[in-house]
Amino acid sequence: QVYVVESGGGSVQAGGSLTLSCAVTGERYGLFSMGWFRHVAGKELEAVACIYGDRSTYYANSVKGRFSISQDAPKHPVILDMNNLEPEDTAMYYCVGDPRPNQPCESSKNFIYRGKGTQVTVSS
Repeated sequence: QVYVVESGGGSVQAGGSLTLSCAVTGERYGLFSMGWFRHVAGKELEAVACIYGDRSTYYANSVKGRFSISQDAPKHPVILDMNNLEPEDTAMYYCVGDPRPNQPCESSKNFIYRGKGTQVTVSS
């Protein structure tokens, strides 16, 4: 059984920073496509950032220059550093993963595994 567990959410004021972490257990060989999505009630699930086995990354335009996704090595936690946060970043953040490489980050449907989420709230 594969488990994806997020941590690090919380509440901050606009301009502040938060770091999210995603740990995966139960996957013997690691997940070669990992990412973060976010959801606001009434809106569709939105891609935030993805990282792949070759260390390439993808960022949504809305977070470029402010967020950074990283992973030290396969099977290590995936980290999302969020800086200069804006109230519009308020959402439930979900970590996703898939054993296949280079899964397109545009849709969460490309990822088999998803965590239960961690809430990020940014106040103005």
